[in-house]
Amino acid sequence: MDKTKEKGPSRIRRIYTAKLIGRCFVLIFCAFLCWKHIAEFEVMNDFFGNFSVLHILWVIWMIDMVYQVIPAKDKIALGSQKLFEQRFKPIREKINYQNLRNYIISTTKAAYKIFIIWAVLIAVLGILHIKGVIGDVFLLMTSVVFYVCDLICVLIWCPFRLIMKNKCCTTCRIFNWDHLMMFTPLIYVEGFYTGSLLLMSIAVWLMWEVSVMLYPERFWEFSNEALKCSNCTDKLCTQYCQKLRKR
Repeated sequence: MDKTKEKGPSRIRRIYTAKLIGRCFVLIFCAFLCWKHIAEFEVMNDFFGNFSVLHILWVIWMIDMVYQVIPAKDKIALGSQKLFEQRFKPIREKINYQNLRNYIISTTKAAYKIFIIWAVLIAVLGILHIKGVIGDVFLLMTSVVFYVCDLICVLIWCPFRLIMKNKCCTTCRIFNWDHLMMFTPLIYVEGFYTGSLLLMSIAVWLMWEVSVMLYPERFWEFSNEALKCSNCTDKLCTQYCQKLRKR
């Protein structure tokens, strides 16, 4: 069966939709813990002490990031996996390296505009934390909110496209920035729980950025056939998919 002609939501979109629903439940559950069982958040400062349900969330987050640093075909969207050679499908024609260079430069400039905006947001959170307006629990809850917003950006609407100008998630220059953006609020919280999440997210981000510099052809649809709409099997962000709109 031709996967490109699959009726209804694709397998990848169904998986990500289920993930979004699951993340919404995680947010609701964490809000409940804030209300009724605030002691569960002590794991942030004492990871190796008593067991907390937030240990389970830490494991889930770590597994999510591990899947971004290893090839995981058919489990993770191509937009996240395009840095790997296994997902690279070179075009038959000769690559126009000048156009490729221009593309990487323009998308990287846009990406770092978002980086600066995000850094300002995190700095504001830091100032509020230092002044005692918000606490450690608030910062972790902020990360949980970002955890939900991450898939809202993929499945519903992404404000970063206003700056990036990418046609869809598959070609997104900052797809694997998600965990870095998610966990940067935790930079102000001391402890193994928060520190390990932040360090792992930085490792994922560095691997992505180094891949862009070393293998730029994997990130451009005019050098990587796999990124073209005509070869798309993910149909992950159908709200933007030009091919589906033409049907």
